[in-house]
Amino acid sequence: MDNIAGHKSSLTWAVHLSVAFLVILWLFPTVGLFVSSFRTADQISATGWWKALFPTEQNEVIRGASPTEQTQIDGLYVIEGNIFDSRATGEIAHWGISSRAIDAYQTGDVVELNKGGTITLAADGSYRMENPEEFSGSRGQRIFFTATTPPEFTTGNYEFMLFDPQNSEGMSKAFFSTLTVTIPATIIPILIAAFAAYALAWMEFPGRALLIACVVGLLVVPLQLALIPLLKFHNNIGIGKGYLGVWLAHTGFGLPLAIYLLRNYMVGLPRDIIENAKVDGATDFQIFVKIILPLSFPALASFAIFQFLWTWNDLLVAMVFLIDSSGETTVMTKQIVEMLGTRGGDWEILATAAFISMAIPIAVFFAMQRYLVRGLLAGSVK
Repeated sequence: MDNIAGHKSSLTWAVHLSVAFLVILWLFPTVGLFVSSFRTADQISATGWWKALFPTEQNEVIRGASPTEQTQIDGLYVIEGNIFDSRATGEIAHWGISSRAIDAYQTGDVVELNKGGTITLAADGSYRMENPEEFSGSRGQRIFFTATTPPEFTTGNYEFMLFDPQNSEGMSKAFFSTLTVTIPATIIPILIAAFAAYALAWMEFPGRALLIACVVGLLVVPLQLALIPLLKFHNNIGIGKGYLGVWLAHTGFGLPLAIYLLRNYMVGLPRDIIENAKVDGATDFQIFVKIILPLSFPALASFAIFQFLWTWNDLLVAMVFLIDSSGETTVMTKQIVEMLGTRGGDWEILATAAFISMAIPIAVFFAMQRYLVRGLLAGSVK
């Protein structure tokens, strides 16, 4: 009885919950990168992004000022400083002078040093060492402490990535290089696949079934298997490694899925509409342009999303087929890999670079989804 017209299926809520769960699961790492891109390195290393709005406790160790900086005040040798001079501000919870007892003392306690003299640490991070005799040695006293740091957000990561001369040129160049690769590599397969799918769906010619079988068979060919033979073919015909080569490579790797997806969609369109158009004297090209393409917009939008996301996030094909005018492979994924090698500990910079790389595909995905839903509801593009 659930399937009777006018009654909703009992599985409707299960479908809605499953879709909501998948969307949340997909957005989870994206939101994490977005939040982390506004945090400092200290906070990223201390807590996860889901605790970004709460104070964090960090156990750290620093060396106080060197004995060479001591001064004599009222007959005492004094060394003063602040442990927050080289890091974010915070409030000291407890501290110590030994790694075995980092929480031995509270702020304000006067502690005797092993080599003579005393040290005290205030809640704001300022410390004072006193000794009737001159401090010896060349290294400062180690101070272990636990600091409670308030939430801190900064736009400095984006300023470094986009505007700092040391890095902005490389990232901006990689951004435009990625656009140069992705846009043609998305448009070209759609144009070719749309014509091929219409022919395989609605035109009668010898060998059509064999051609469809070959397209399905190409779907299971591993990408890695064709990289080197295709690169040799490009070199033999004079294309070499460049934008043309990477466009053709992405077109070749994306065409089987595009043809299969579009052909299966077009073959399900109402036959009566096409037959009536032929009776009215419309050519195959007119039927394709004025009827098939508008009705196939949901399938075209779906493939455009898949192809754009794949080519934007691609590294392997770009590394094999692309060398730009500077003699290097410069796409955003390659830039992030290089940053991972040179800035392995700068997680805030890596998070910012990764989110910048993800921002464009996410925007395209949601924009195309809107038009995709319109196409599904309306059945045509007006």
